[in-house]
Amino acid sequence: MIGLALRSLKFHKGGFIASFIALFFGASIVIACGALLETGVRGLAAPQRLAAAPVVVTGDQNYPGSNKVFQERVRLDAADVQKVAAVPGVKAAVPDVSLPVTLVLDGGKGGVSATGHGWASAALGPYRVAEGAAPTGTGRVALDSRLAAEAGARVGDRITLGLHGDARPYEVAALVNGPGEGATVFLSDADAAQAAPQEGKVDSIGVVTEPGASAGQVRAAVAKALKGMPVTVLTGDERGRAEFPDVVTHGKNLVSMSAVFGGLAAMVTVFVVASTLGLSIQQRQRQMALLRAIGSTPGQVRRMILAETFIVAVFATALACVPGPRLGKWLLGRFVDAHVVPEVVMYRAGWIPLIAGAGAALATALGAAYIAARGAARTRPTEALAEAAVQRRWFNWIRAIVALLCLAGGTVLAFVTLQMDGAKAGSAATPAAMLWAVGFGLLGPGLTRLVTALLHWPLRAVTGFAGRLALLNAQARSIRMAGAVMPVMLATGLASALIYLQTTQSAGAEQAFKDNLRADVVITSATGGMPASLVERIGRQPGVAAASAYVPSSGFLEPSKAEWAAYNGKGKAPKGTPVQINGVSPEGIERTTAVRVVSGSLADLREDTVALPESSASGHRLGERIPMRLGDGTKIEPKLVATVGERRGYGAVLMPASVIAQHTAKGGVPQILVSAAPGTDSGQLAGRLTGQGAPAPGLHVTDRTSLVSAQVKQNDTQTWVAYLLVAMVIGYAVIALVNTLVMATAERRREFTLQRLIGATRSQVMRMMTVEALLTAFTGIALGMLVAAATLIPLSYAVLDRALPAGPPSILVSVIASALALTVGATLLAARIALRTRPSAAVGSRD
Repeated sequence: MIGLALRSLKFHKGGFIASFIALFFGASIVIACGALLETGVRGLAAPQRLAAAPVVVTGDQNYPGSNKVFQERVRLDAADVQKVAAVPGVKAAVPDVSLPVTLVLDGGKGGVSATGHGWASAALGPYRVAEGAAPTGTGRVALDSRLAAEAGARVGDRITLGLHGDARPYEVAALVNGPGEGATVFLSDADAAQAAPQEGKVDSIGVVTEPGASAGQVRAAVAKALKGMPVTVLTGDERGRAEFPDVVTHGKNLVSMSAVFGGLAAMVTVFVVASTLGLSIQQRQRQMALLRAIGSTPGQVRRMILAETFIVAVFATALACVPGPRLGKWLLGRFVDAHVVPEVVMYRAGWIPLIAGAGAALATALGAAYIAARGAARTRPTEALAEAAVQRRWFNWIRAIVALLCLAGGTVLAFVTLQMDGAKAGSAATPAAMLWAVGFGLLGPGLTRLVTALLHWPLRAVTGFAGRLALLNAQARSIRMAGAVMPVMLATGLASALIYLQTTQSAGAEQAFKDNLRADVVITSATGGMPASLVERIGRQPGVAAASAYVPSSGFLEPSKAEWAAYNGKGKAPKGTPVQINGVSPEGIERTTAVRVVSGSLADLREDTVALPESSASGHRLGERIPMRLGDGTKIEPKLVATVGERRGYGAVLMPASVIAQHTAKGGVPQILVSAAPGTDSGQLAGRLTGQGAPAPGLHVTDRTSLVSAQVKQNDTQTWVAYLLVAMVIGYAVIALVNTLVMATAERRREFTLQRLIGATRSQVMRMMTVEALLTAFTGIALGMLVAAATLIPLSYAVLDRALPAGPPSILVSVIASALALTVGATLLAARIALRTRPSAAVGSRD
């Protein structure tokens, strides 16, 4: 059977080349996404500043019992240092505190961002003093020599460091050489402990082992000593997570994106490969009929087709293992450029993505080949000979059931999308688009006949005899035409749905930001942050109507006592709900933002209190204690003092800025929102707040327009990454479109020859094929628009509260024009090549 399959490949190169191309590109994309998924899951980064510590202990960034993570650094108790030091095999346990600092330049108008640490932690990395002496006293620091050169600082100079919003003077005691990019400042241990955001907390613990001690054994012993505590013990390249927590927090973005688009690419691969193989086998009906007529059993025919497909699939997937990992690495580089993932993350593409991508492609190919071979193998020889020229049977119960399941799934996801928050609606809309496409694809021949019937008279009236002949071909060979229509539908439907999905979600986020911002100016500081006490001083400045701190963070609303009581150990345990948490000032938040109080009062938002958005306040009463976890994992139970209205999906929990600031990585207030008093020009107000007599040195002012523009730019950068992945999937669909159309047209050489023999000219055949191409394009575009509409209407209602998605009409025009050009161009090019063969040479050559 293998020998017969190899000989068959020789005489049907067109169909198998098309299948090879579909499998190769599909497997490459799936392997690339699998490599990105593995990179995100592993979350590795080569240690730099902690490279001399074989074992590092840090806080567990994972939310308990979930795949979600805390977005702020989870800190350790300082008492854990002594517990680690007491573990056998540990020579020293060195605490490390990371402090975001800003080296303020002369004049206070700018600064260089850096990271501060206690001097003791310098022993955890390959640091050496190049000049001066260690900063052992208060008010003394050691600068990385590269940072000192950038700032023009030398040993003995006085510099100003911004720490948590305060500008403090220090003396440069030493210059050190070390790893990384050089933006490192070492404070004395006493100063570092005093400047830590939370008293009695450290960021990580570097473990120096005894000579000859095994790092693995020490790691196990440390983990045992700290069992039951929210800590993670790291060795090897995992240590980079303690040094760069963004690898964990932002690495989850890589996991979610690669999983979504890898799954989408896999589904497109299934669709494309099944369509390509099905069309290839349909074109060989005469061969199958002859094999059955000379005594071949249905099992033999199936095995031959499976053997052919297996040979092609093995070569295609093996070859895809070469560019797949490289494509994944290139994509990771683009994500780094867009600041979606940190540049220190280590790319890891092991054998798992290769096996998964190649295995998925092989399984897809063999499954599609088996399904496509069933019809040919089970047909009686006499029936097959009668149907070889024109295939009429396409409907079966398996196809109908799967199609109905896909359409039902798309309908369910459409209702789910309608009920979801606007910011999350895309997570349901993306798989819905694929389900609609697969459902319509399985019903393709029937839908093609319907659309062809609708277009029959308009096309015939415009195109004359060539159109009549093309329409007769389409009616007689609806199954073959459906095989050409489906890639057009897939490309146009996915392109329209996925591109407008991104533009709609970006528009929703932008509109929510603009609607919420009422401040005339926003204040930042060259010191990297500001103290919460500065808000009150700014509020007293002439021309200021209101001022509020703004500290963005995130956290979780924990299950209530009632939810735990209802659970009672039965069923699925309740989980925390991720929420946006904004630290604000109650005196000015209502005049600087569009916050609308529904119940209670924001004036009571002091210390241990919280205001919840309406969607999160359901089931809670004013005065009730709300169990929560802040962004660094800290458990709190603030009192509910107010509920606020929200735009669905864009609401946030409100808490006092002074509380939230100390649980963020920066530890200060990054922004202060200011509303101008009536009659006060925002430009004049900016001058008062930053000029002579300003409430604090180093303040910068941004007006409302610039802030909105910056937010739009940030959204565009994040959306660009999604566009990149969308373009990759759509590009594959376009390749499949051209691939299928060329194969379907090239295989009609015998038909064109017969037309030439009865007197048709090349130009007449080309006119007929032009009409067929237009009919194929219009039918595919119409079905693609159904896929896009079924996906985008629920999404638009969820995000924008309207049926029409956001985005320029030029996107739709470009998609339709591209589909039309590709369909007509690929069809006519293949037809022109097929017509080069002389009629006398082509007769009987195929069979």
